[in-house]
Amino acid sequence: MELKRIIEGLLFASGEPLTISKIHSLIDGADRWAIKEAIEELRREYESSGRAFRVTEVGGGYQLRTIPELAPWIRRLSKHAPPRLSRASLETLAVIAYRQPVTRAEVEHIRGVDCGAVMRGLVEKGLVKILGRKDVPGRPLLYGTSKRFLEVFGLKDLSSLPQLSEVEELVSSHVRETEDPGQGEGEKGHSHDAPL
Repeated sequence: MELKRIIEGLLFASGEPLTISKIHSLIDGADRWAIKEAIEELRREYESSGRAFRVTEVGGGYQLRTIPELAPWIRRLSKHAPPRLSRASLETLAVIAYRQPVTRAEVEHIRGVDCGAVMRGLVEKGLVKILGRKDVPGRPLLYGTSKRFLEVFGLKDLSSLPQLSEVEELVSSHVRETEDPGQGEGEKGHSHDAPL
């Protein structure tokens, strides 16, 4: 059977991104270069034919994903709105993503509030993982983002994170667009559009 069709089937059936190494281990006799070429050919075919999905490099591997323009219709498949991250979770996650490896105390110093419960929640959701311990008195745990973080946010790797200046600009424009004069800035329970 043609290598490209086998890879297409694997990508279709997999619920998580597949690395070249994983695909190589599943297909006897295929070399890594041929696998990479077949993936690139699939990517070009899907894009040029105007398909509703693409081969996307995310989380260190490859995955079939629908194009972003279809998000409003894809969301309708779910009877319930997808879980959202709270503002506190997003802020904590951003600190971890940009400062990793980082301790809880360092995150709390930057945010200015206790982050224990939020960090536990992020670990439970699989977005953050424990990387080890910092070599200082008390040996606090070090945290960093996980492969799941890359998958959820559609990032190829950590170098794909936007620059902090871009993030600040996006946040300030979002705040200006969504700010309601009747709400206080400290109002709790506000959720954002980061799906899990």
